Amino acid sequence: MDTDTNTPTKVIEVENLSTFYGKRQILRDVSLSVEEGEILVIMGGSGSGKSTLLRYMLALERPINGRIRVLGRDMQNASRAEMYELRKRSGVAFQSGALFSSMSVGDNIMLPLREHTDLDDSIIRIMARLKLEVVELAGFEDLMPAELSGGMLKRAALARAVVMDPKLLFCDEPSAGLDPVVAAAIDDLILRLRDALRITIIIVTHELESAFKIADRIAVLDKGEILIVGSVDEVRACEDSRVQNLLNRRVEEEELDPEAYLRRLTGARGQ
Repeated sequence: MDTDTNTPTKVIEVENLSTFYGKRQILRDVSLSVEEGEILVIMGGSGSGKSTLLRYMLALERPINGRIRVLGRDMQNASRAEMYELRKRSGVAFQSGALFSSMSVGDNIMLPLREHTDLDDSIIRIMARLKLEVVELAGFEDLMPAELSGGMLKRAALARAVVMDPKLLFCDEPSAGLDPVVAAAIDDLILRLRDALRITIIIVTHELESAFKIADRIAVLDKGEILIVGSVDEVRACEDSRVQNLLNRRVEEEELDPEAYLRRLTGARGQ
């Protein structure tokens, strides 16, 4: 029987994932998938569960309630060695850059290769320079992180994240804190990285303009629940008030329960 070659490959599959910190529930029956080669943007307010969901996608946590597959491997049954190998196939660009301040830019980029491969140092230097070329930082390898601008730090972080040619790239607020022109340049760079390196990118961001520009699909989280996963047009057209509040930066008014409020003040437990 012929198979449909146009069916996209799912590199991450999350099914009915629920998570808890102590007795507090963080994620509530979350299900979504990430397709090979796409850019999925995850959005939501503070405390919506974005960071927790990312930890599971990065194979840093093993699911207890629900199921998650990363690059075809079921996280519930994966050994510690298999989870470690999966992490090496993922790159992470942190919001602040997270470069080591005592190391040059070049040494920061080369660090993953030195830690996780047996390549000759001359090859490692060439690979690092190639990635610096990709992010338009050629010639800056001898500078220290403190000598870089905010936009350059973000570029260096991206170079380090992709230096081992990962299958998955995770970006935390890649354009946050940058002026509009520099932020737009970072967005363009992410699109080029996806096309040039043929990687799948998962991005957490609060920047609506950036999300609408680079996302193939957007997942909106609220209080641990998925409100919608869809294209930019589908998210914009979503009639859920919580989605529209996020898109229009409106504060959601919380109805006050006088009895619950009194119990909270007095420390009394509900019956």
